[in-house]
Amino acid sequence: MVGDGYGLIADATVDFVDGVISYVGSAADAPQHHGDLFDGAGGLITPGLIDCHTHLVWAGSRADEFAQRLHGASYADIAAAGGGIAATVRATRAATLAQLITASEPRLQALIAEGVTTLEIKSGYGLSLADERKQLLAARALAERAPVSIQTTLLAAHAVPAEFTQRPDDYIDHIVTVILPTLAAEGLVDSVDAFCESVGFSLAQTERVFTAAKALGLPVKLHAEQLSNQHGSALAARYQALSCDHLEYLDEAGVRAMAASGTVAVLLPGAFYFLRETQLPPLALLRQYGVAIALATDANPGTSPLLSLQLMLNMGATLFRMTPEECLRGVTVNAAKALGLADRGQIKVGQRADICCWNVNDAAELTYSFSSQRLAACWHHGVRRQ
Repeated sequence: MVGDGYGLIADATVDFVDGVISYVGSAADAPQHHGDLFDGAGGLITPGLIDCHTHLVWAGSRADEFAQRLHGASYADIAAAGGGIAATVRATRAATLAQLITASEPRLQALIAEGVTTLEIKSGYGLSLADERKQLLAARALAERAPVSIQTTLLAAHAVPAEFTQRPDDYIDHIVTVILPTLAAEGLVDSVDAFCESVGFSLAQTERVFTAAKALGLPVKLHAEQLSNQHGSALAARYQALSCDHLEYLDEAGVRAMAASGTVAVLLPGAFYFLRETQLPPLALLRQYGVAIALATDANPGTSPLLSLQLMLNMGATLFRMTPEECLRGVTVNAAKALGLADRGQIKVGQRADICCWNVNDAAELTYSFSSQRLAACWHHGVRRQ
């Protein structure tokens, strides 16, 4: 996909060898093929979809809190009663590794059924060394069980755990001196994230996490400007962050900083919808400054219990006013960039053969509606899984 459109090629052939695309172009000009053939019967070929922001591994449910809010309880009321992130932390800590894997596997399968070939899974519901490790191990185990690639992100700076109540700086000390270096040394961390917000961590606390991550050679990303403008995006850009995510309250200075650093804007319409937010992310500014825009599910039990990346395509268009072309780039090439992955997200020679074939006649149909039944076939690293 190139330029302002999809970069479509009519009557095309895609060939791949050893999991890598070797030819893309007109079927009439294609070299002789010696492997298995798949006739797309006039369907649409796209890169495999990439969900670049999920919290897919957790235990427990927050459906009760959803019901409480509909009966008039506020988020503050629920949190004061021990709900919110704290409730998911308790359930996740109580679960064994095997139980976490079992609980998370159906969520992963739901994404796979819609053509997702790569996704990110964050920790952040353990908030201790043992329990953050358990979440990341579960994510790694899921990748071994399913035909999908998984990037793991350490989000220990997601909330302050009960044992550090009223001591957020001490908890940040624990992250940067114990949790982060230990789990990085164990090879469980691909990137590092934080929740920089008035109800999360301050700029100074977030920067401490970023400094520690960079010292270990790990890329960073940030939950930023979701509920208020804390100027976290500008901070993240100074650390060449892969992405800043949410961004409803992002200002022009933050957009300029992200553009200069090449940081991707990951928009999360599921959380926007579920929280009934009214502040739209600054799409016009992101376009004006040429910031790459990605879309993701933000799959999590509290603010986006949604497991459909195709639904996010539709929400990106209907809620955020993105074009169908922007939406599709947002779950392919730009989502790959948000994960620091240059080897996928496009249909071109040399890229990984992560490919979807869709039973649609018009590429806009992928954004127009959503259904797993439209996926005719999918290849992950050159191996057909559907």
